[in-house]
Amino acid sequence: MQIPERLTNFTVYREGSEYLGVSDIVLPTLEAMTDTVSGAGIAGEVDSPTIGHFGSLTVTLNWRTVQQSTIRLLQQRSHALDFRGAIQVYDSANGSYRSQSVKVTVKAVPKGGTIGNMQPSSTMGSSNELEVTYLKIAIDNRELLELDKYNFIYRVDGFDALAQMRNQLGL
Repeated sequence: MQIPERLTNFTVYREGSEYLGVSDIVLPTLEAMTDTVSGAGIAGEVDSPTIGHFGSLTVTLNWRTVQQSTIRLLQQRSHALDFRGAIQVYDSANGSYRSQSVKVTVKAVPKGGTIGNMQPSSTMGSSNELEVTYLKIAIDNRELLELDKYNFIYRVDGFDALAQMRNQLGL
């Protein structure tokens, strides 16, 4: 049995190659857009999701100090960010460990930022909050999730839930 134990470590890159430094990341929460369905023949109400449509997605990068990366991410344009990590996996059959890659890619525009505090011998608590328009998650180079709001794509484990709608809408 393969038991994923923890994210061993990760790095943050902008535009594919610019290393951004030491940060903690709060990844987006996917919450489907919904509408309540009720009426004759339905025993109550159903909060029905709209396929492939999600509310606002944000990603937050928390920095230990204000740095060039913090300020650069305040530019009012789309930023391509990669969070590349290694997950420690325990194989219970043979008692060994291995490392599994995880890559989260986002395209996002800045919503705001905190420069932080200045206190001696202390972290500054700087942060950037960005609105996510594109999200992709791959584990061991296998794409598991892709959400592209502007291109009408919602793909989970190879199934594109919006493909038929794109065709119907002429997109």
